[in-house]
This record gives sequence, C-alpha cells and structure tokens, in this order.
Amino acid sequence: MSELFRKIAPVVDELGELFAARGYEIALVGGSVRDVFLGRIGNDLDLTTDARPETVLELIRDWADSIWTIGIDFGTVGARKGNWLLEITTYRSESYDPKSRKPDVAYGDTLEGDLARRDFAVNAMALRLPGREFVDPHGGLDDLHAKVLRTPGPPERSFDDDPLRMLRAARFASQLGFAVDPAAFAAMTAMAGRIEIVSAERIRDELDKLICGDQPRAGLRNLVDSGLAAHVLPELPRLRLEIDEHHRHKDVYEHTLIVLEQAVDLEEGGPDRILRWAALMHDVGKPKTRRHEAGGRVSFHHHEVVGAQLTKKRLGELRFPKDVVADVSRLVELHLRFHGYGSGEWTDSAVRRYVRDAGHLLERLHKLTRADCTTRNRRKAQALSRTYDQLEERIARLAEEEELGKIRPELDGNEIQEILGVPPGPVVGRAYKFLLDMRMDQGIVGKEGAAEALRAWAGENGLLP
Repeated sequence: MSELFRKIAPVVDELGELFAARGYEIALVGGSVRDVFLGRIGNDLDLTTDARPETVLELIRDWADSIWTIGIDFGTVGARKGNWLLEITTYRSESYDPKSRKPDVAYGDTLEGDLARRDFAVNAMALRLPGREFVDPHGGLDDLHAKVLRTPGPPERSFDDDPLRMLRAARFASQLGFAVDPAAFAAMTAMAGRIEIVSAERIRDELDKLICGDQPRAGLRNLVDSGLAAHVLPELPRLRLEIDEHHRHKDVYEHTLIVLEQAVDLEEGGPDRILRWAALMHDVGKPKTRRHEAGGRVSFHHHEVVGAQLTKKRLGELRFPKDVVADVSRLVELHLRFHGYGSGEWTDSAVRRYVRDAGHLLERLHKLTRADCTTRNRRKAQALSRTYDQLEERIARLAEEEELGKIRPELDGNEIQEILGVPPGPVVGRAYKFLLDMRMDQGIVGKEGAAEALRAWAGENGLLP
C-alpha cells in the first residue's frame, strides 16, 4: 500500500496544501482509497471537499493542466494534472424523488456526513489531505478484508436514496469478487422494483461494467436471485425455465453462464464487451421458440433469429450505441451457423459465405462458437473442437489465396455498365449481386470469364438493351 500511495502522494499532497491554504478541507475518497488497500490503482482519483464547485474552479484554475465542468450541476469538477485525472466533488447527499429519474443533490458540510451517504462501507473510507489522516467511520477496512459489501447505514434507506446502488452491489460482486451482505441482499430483493425509476443510461453503464468485470457470473447471479434482473434484463431469468435441448445442463440459464465464462477465457487483451454481451444473449430466443417433440425431445427452431431480435430490442432500450447493438445482435444471429458444417461438408462457397456474413465479427464469432460448446461428453467436445479447427484452417487457406475478407466481384460498376451498355441504376445493382454470388460460388474466374458469365446472365433475364 505504501508504495502505491507514494505514487499518488505528490499530486494529492500538493492539492491538499492548495485547499488548506485557503481554509478548505479536501480528502481522497471512495474507490481511490479502496483500490490502494487492494493493491491496485489507476490514473483516476476521486476527492471530496467542503468547497462549493465555483470555489473549486477558482482554486484549481492555475494549478490544473485542464478543467472540465460537465458534472458541475451534481457538484463535481473534473481536472487533469499530468497523467492524473481527478474528480473533485463537494460534500453532498443525494436522494431520489419517487417520481423522478434524476437525483436531488444537496451539499453537505462535513466529511463524515459525506461518507455516510456513500453506497458501501468499502467505498466510505477517506484520507484527509495534506495530513493523510485515515477516516473510516463505518468499518470499511474490515469489510474490505472480509470481502463483503455492506451499506454504511440501513440498506433500505441507502437503496431508497439511490436505487442504482442495488445494481452497484451486483457490479462490485463481479469486479471485486465480494459477497453482498445478507441484510443488503434482502433489501435488494424487497426493493427490486424501485430500480425502474433510474434512467436507462445509468442502468446500462452499471450492467456494462458488471459484464466486463472479472467475475461476471457472480454479478449476474446477484441480479437474477434478487429479482433485479426481471426489471433490467428480463431475458436472463426467463432462461431458468428452459431445459437445454442437449440435456447436458440443468437449464439454459446455467448453460448461458458457462458460455459467458468460456468466452471470457478466450479473450485476448482485456474484456471484450461485444463478445461478452453476445455470449450472455445468444440463447435468449429459446423461451419463445420452445417446442416439445416426439420422444421427449425439446426443440428451439430459429431461436437465433428470435434471439437477435430480442437482443436488438433490449440493448436499444438500454441506450447502447447503435454499432454495439448491431454487432451483438449479429453475433447472436450467427452463433448457430457452424452447426451446419457437419464434419466438413461445406463447400468452399459455403465457407466464403460464412466469412462474408460474419464480416468484421469473424474472430468474435470463432470465439463465441467455441464457447458455446458446453457438453460434458469429452469425446464430443474434442470432436467439435477439431472440426472447428478444420474450418478455421480452411478459412485461413482461402483468405491467403483470395483475400477472403475483401471479396468483391471481379468487375466493378463501371465495367458492368460498359459490358452491358446500361446507365447507372437498378440493373447494375442486380448485376453486381450476381457477380458477387458467382465469386462466392466459384472463386476467381478472371475478368474475361466474369464478363462472359455476365452477358449470359443478362441475356437470360432480358436485361440487354
């Protein structure tokens, strides 16, 4: 800890002296203090002060390298000093009106009062500056050692003040691997419906951090078991009732959590939110497509199509960026495509289409497909893995031969117009699609071969002038 604090000491001590010289208090607080004790710290520092935002701006104007005021309505001033990003927030308390989606902010006068309104005791520790006095009125350090999330005061009051804290409990379970205190979990369960007053954007941010945490399974279990998921991600608890068609898992919910974990294991270079969300949502179409077949089997025909639609709707309602919605939905739609490959029956044309349909998501589709194999039959799992290895090898070979990811017809629009003697318009578009399909089916045939085929196609369809 001492080594980590020495790293941040220069900037926070300097800031502490700056505020003290003008008669104001300031303290390092919240996650910044918690993370020092956990042996990790980034470049973002949280501080709290009795100075009002306008005064904070005045105090740091000549000290900071840059300043931003996007959060000033909530009492927060942002600043950069060297490589450090700081958020300085005036002592405050905030609560929600039952009919409002935005918190009401009231400024406080003491550090102890500010700590009392924090979400969890592990985030209610502070270090007064510049003297470095450790302040822990709610036993946060003990909770940190016990790896438990407990609210500073009664959890019902804390969650009523800001219902988003219930989601934060699940998020910290994922990020830190901590357990939620039984009293807090009971309050989450009893008050789950209160989360609906919180804006979609704030809910999205917490869910995204949860999914990208080190232990997303733990966070998701808290959401589902408390009933919160029914309000913010209802597709997930609905999976608990659906029996996996392979009868290898208790239900599709368990299967989904395993797929998510296996997808995480395949990541390279940190959390991949697109892959993780796709793994979480890949089977959400099963409840709507469940059918009981002869012999006791259960089928979920076209659940990937329905799942993609549900995914698009849910992520859209959570206000995810359009590109994220599109990518996750597309992966859900494509996640079953490999199962038509059999033991290698696909033609080169089918392989080309697989790559074309996946586009920039191909590597993620590889990982999702592999993660989706959760059979306990070791021989079957190994056979599936070998088959997918073979498919990837074929893709690599075709890519090397044809630059598969950049497949285009061998004739461009201008050449099509010249050969057919037609102006720009729908005919050129239809011809382009014909040539692209031919390229997928036959590979490279050369410009002369493509031109000959184009003329024949145009003649058959009455498109020649």
